[in-house]
Amino acid sequence: MAEPLGFLSAALAFTVIAASPGPANLAAASVAMAAGRAKGMRFALGLGLGLFFWGMLAAMGLGAVLQSSGWALSILKILGAGYLFWLALHSLRAARLGNSTMAVRAAPRRLFWSGLMLNLSNPKAVFAWMATLSLGIGGSGQEFLPLMLLCGLIGLINYVVWVALFSTGVMMRGYLRARRWIDATVGLLLGAAGVSLLRSSASQ
Repeated sequence: MAEPLGFLSAALAFTVIAASPGPANLAAASVAMAAGRAKGMRFALGLGLGLFFWGMLAAMGLGAVLQSSGWALSILKILGAGYLFWLALHSLRAARLGNSTMAVRAAPRRLFWSGLMLNLSNPKAVFAWMATLSLGIGGSGQEFLPLMLLCGLIGLINYVVWVALFSTGVMMRGYLRARRWIDATVGLLLGAAGVSLLRSSASQ
């Protein structure tokens, strides 16, 4: 069985990693400000499911295999960069034309799939899970299961909190007043994350 201190340390570490600003949290905030809480929550559910998928792979030992396979990890990073560039392009285009972002026009189901795809193509999720499960937790995948379920819930709660905070009336009104600047900033940050992934894939 996992040591209680190791279990707690791993859960706290995952909480810090999950709450840190990154492409997923940034996208959740952007969708919430532009499209509101209901659509933002669909996006958050997709993000949470994508994160949980990588947790299952890590618990089964497949995350370590992916980490040790340079070519597979490079392909995942390139795919992730491509998806980030696609999201960045939509944000920058909305900023340039002054149009509504894709999130405003998209159906809730489409936003769920967008969130899912964002985290499925996010190789940083693999590293987050591997680092978490290695913090004093030894043994089989069965022993990882409670921690994986807890961290999956923490990840989902994190996305829900980001959506709840950025879908308030104050935040949405602020977004409407500075929509072009916010969309441009989001686009540039997502693009920068994509460039970082490409550079990382080239150094594998």
